[in-house]
Amino acid sequence: MPDLEEHEYLRRLELLCRELVDHADDEGWLSYLDEPESATPLQRTVNEIARTLLHYHFEGDGCVDERPLLPLGGAALIRSSGYYADICALLGVETRPEGWALWHTWDDKKRATTLVTTCLTTTEGLLSNWARRIPANPATPDRAHIAAVLRGWYGPVVYSPDYSDRLGLGGA
Repeated sequence: MPDLEEHEYLRRLELLCRELVDHADDEGWLSYLDEPESATPLQRTVNEIARTLLHYHFEGDGCVDERPLLPLGGAALIRSSGYYADICALLGVETRPEGWALWHTWDDKKRATTLVTTCLTTTEGLLSNWARRIPANPATPDRAHIAAVLRGWYGPVVYSPDYSDRLGLGGA
């Protein structure tokens, strides 16, 4: 197997753990609750692994990064489309072939803030989790990854599960 970067290695381990948990579930003994007295040490360990797999991991999810997590109310990816140039102009950034990620968060005074960032892979991971109603927040991005900070929420938004629950939107 070729040398894997740390996040790739951890993602591989995560996928193997998910496969293990799926097999235990297929066999009918997987438990997210306390195990019965009759559970073997292997069953107890697999059940603990299942309880530990809280979300799908992705680059920038904060699990191997020591930067604090940034709570998000929503996020979006903007890429080349009919209105891409107009959205970029509204955000005050140049168009770029890769597109931009928009992170809807709050400043230190709890005011709505949009971060325009280059963290596309991280945003894809967030959106993947949120599509499954799994709460996830990213590590605070390095300043080099932030192109603009705007007061208010701009552009399209996919609400995080936590924020949509707070708004009373349920699964919307």
